[in-house]
Amino acid sequence: MKLEERAEQASNWKKTGTYNCTQSVLMAFKDELGMDEEKILELGAGFAAGMGCMESTCGALIGAVMVRGVKSGGQGTPRLAREMLEKFREKTGAVLCKDLKGRDTGKVLCPCEECVRNAVMLIGE
Repeated sequence: MKLEERAEQASNWKKTGTYNCTQSVLMAFKDELGMDEEKILELGAGFAAGMGCMESTCGALIGAVMVRGVKSGGQGTPRLAREMLEKFREKTGAVLCKDLKGRDTGKVLCPCEECVRNAVMLIGE
């Protein structure tokens, strides 16, 4: 499956409420993670609305870092995570869920389904 197709599917899952942001990103790479759907959903369950509903780090970004960690066998994951966060911030304007949603400013920087799409695309960069 092409990366763009994975991004579209993940975005649709989030848009329809099928999965939270983290789960949507993880499920887009189910075939590469070596886990069944139940385990993926359990793994991503606590990251809704910016980790524990605290509107902290974007769940889509967390999911993308998890996928990169698995794909790299854990090698260089801290460096990869930093690079991904920087690229995500450049694309979306923030990395915190509350800032992306515009909770304090009233200005949405990036809707959740677009954050999911951007996070999936980062995995291929």
